[in-house]
Amino acid sequence: MTSKSRSLRVALVQQPAGEDLQANLVRALAALEDAARRGAELVCFAELALTPFHPQHPAERMPLELAEPVPGPTTEAFSARARELGVAVVLNLYERDGDRAFDSSPVLGPDGALLGRTRMYHIADFEHFHERGYYAPADGTPPVYELPWGRLGVVICYDRHYPECFRALALQGADLVVVPQAGAKGEWPPGVFEAEIQAAALQNGFFVALCNRVGREPRLEFAGESFVCAPDGAVTARAAKGQAEVLLCDLDLGALDAAPARRLFLPDRRPELYRAWRESMPEIE
Repeated sequence: MTSKSRSLRVALVQQPAGEDLQANLVRALAALEDAARRGAELVCFAELALTPFHPQHPAERMPLELAEPVPGPTTEAFSARARELGVAVVLNLYERDGDRAFDSSPVLGPDGALLGRTRMYHIADFEHFHERGYYAPADGTPPVYELPWGRLGVVICYDRHYPECFRALALQGADLVVVPQAGAKGEWPPGVFEAEIQAAALQNGFFVALCNRVGREPRLEFAGESFVCAPDGAVTARAAKGQAEVLLCDLDLGALDAAPARRLFLPDRRPELYRAWRESMPEIE
């Protein structure tokens, strides 16, 4: 792995996605090429970036016909382009695996290799976000991916509300966490979802890049406003509200060692105490 005392240029692709799947794919690949031409080394996409947001509609059964395998057509298309451009890519799509489907983020290396995928662990079910009819919950430890510049983790949308997901990645040495999201206008009071990402970055000592979708769909209007947080919790870049945009941000990886969490919070943890708490209060498991 190369030294972290360098800048990493990250691109967040904030785009709408309609019913024309081929048009969605062409638009996303064009954004990938645009980001690479502008110097991006990592290009990230929002939740279900290449399809309509399926869970806005209730489903009586898991609609496996809408899902695709990984590897599959989407990862193959992006893998070929990532290899040509020499950039890493974080996708998000509706993944089919046998008789189950997942909200899934495949991660591609700059050589086009499929490094693996992160699946969503916590599945929401509330108005216009009927996700339990679509997704099975993931199991296992959240993966961390080795890239030439450092270690990458992914936390998908609803999982951002669970500090355990971010902490699991911090304990594995993640330097950057990407959050593919489908956040609607008015879903939370102003500043709330940004504040929880700022806290995650500060408490865990890594950069966080949240990539949101944008555009009006039958039951939702997605907000955009993708943003990046530094390890001290500061927001260092923000995309427009309600507009398609490719947001680029340069991350100073040399700042990671000076992060408060790496100097103080993580070394001062008391895991043995937390284990005792779990044993004495099983209801909080």
